[in-house]
Amino acid sequence: IQLPLGLALAVLLADKLRGAVAFRMLFFMPYILAEIAAGLIWRFMFDGDYGLLSQIAQALGFAPLHLLADRSLAFSAVLVVIVWKYFGFHMMLYIAGLQSIDRHLYEAAAIDGASGWQRFRYITLPGLAPMIRLSVFFSIIGSLQFFDMIIGLTGGGPLNTTNTMVTFLYFFGISSMRVGFGSAVGVVLFIICVAVAFGYKRIFMK
Repeated sequence: IQLPLGLALAVLLADKLRGAVAFRMLFFMPYILAEIAAGLIWRFMFDGDYGLLSQIAQALGFAPLHLLADRSLAFSAVLVVIVWKYFGFHMMLYIAGLQSIDRHLYEAAAIDGASGWQRFRYITLPGLAPMIRLSVFFSIIGSLQFFDMIIGLTGGGPLNTTNTMVTFLYFFGISSMRVGFGSAVGVVLFIICVAVAFGYKRIFMK
């Protein structure tokens, strides 16, 4: 979700429009925030008793929203926070890529009668291809290493439904003092990360 959202906003904010720089900073600021702090902030927002979303729902006549306590909704809440925090980073990558595309290509395409969609498809996307591949790589590796925000947001709950591989390693290996099991999970995670990194680089980033 965060990659096409970042791309769409990058296309809108790449031109020198009034207020574009302010919007770039606004969307990029969540990425600067520490993951554990973001998790704690959104844990308060999603709290069913005194959280902002639950208060709004009750004001509208609905029942309190206990998103982080619902096994079917907890991971969706985590995904919302992930998109909020990281799409600005990918947006800035795409803006940097857009600024490197020769503007004369767009002018020539417009003179030849190309539509906005055709210019996006045949100039923007090919020009952004290296940056898109890099963005996808960062997203995949980040998801494999995702840890801090889960600790602050859900602690792996409810009933371990929001654990990632790293939080699984932490809770069931380190915290439980199962050193052998934790080491085995760590080795498997390391092998997965290395295989994904080198495989992606070899296949997509030539």
